[in-house]
Amino acid sequence: MTGASSWSFGEDDSRQITAILDEFLAQSSARTALIVDKAGQMVATVGETPTFDSTAFASLTAADFSANDQLAKMIGEAEFGSLFHQGEQESLYLADIAGRVILVVLFDTRTTLGLVKLRVKATVGSLNQVFTEMLNKDAPQAPRVETDFVDDAEDEIDRLFGG
Repeated sequence: MTGASSWSFGEDDSRQITAILDEFLAQSSARTALIVDKAGQMVATVGETPTFDSTAFASLTAADFSANDQLAKMIGEAEFGSLFHQGEQESLYLADIAGRVILVVLFDTRTTLGLVKLRVKATVGSLNQVFTEMLNKDAPQAPRVETDFVDDAEDEIDRLFGG
């Protein structure tokens, strides 16, 4: 599975994310858990398949989260780590994951906001760990300089400058 252009994840990552989200859905009685990247791309869907246009939904979710981050800054907060939208029958809970993606939980009257919030805390922690490891794995590594080379270079500099 692939995410935004600057990062990607493979089958093992996908299985790990799916397992975390499956467990969350079972514990919270929420209907669906989605992962959307902050560029507005759908990354993963677990649980009931949404009946709406997922491309438009992902784009609007990213825009919503971005707009709320700007509102947070206006009142002196660095960000809002989570958002909640309550409807009469359907509700959304959104949470930042590793500063890179958004967990979107769709739930209805079969559960409560309190139960979703209670169970989402551990889920966010687990997903943060998975995505942080994934992003670090894909980050360019600084070139490593052999210790012997550094020692030889320091000796040569000392010799040249009389040290």
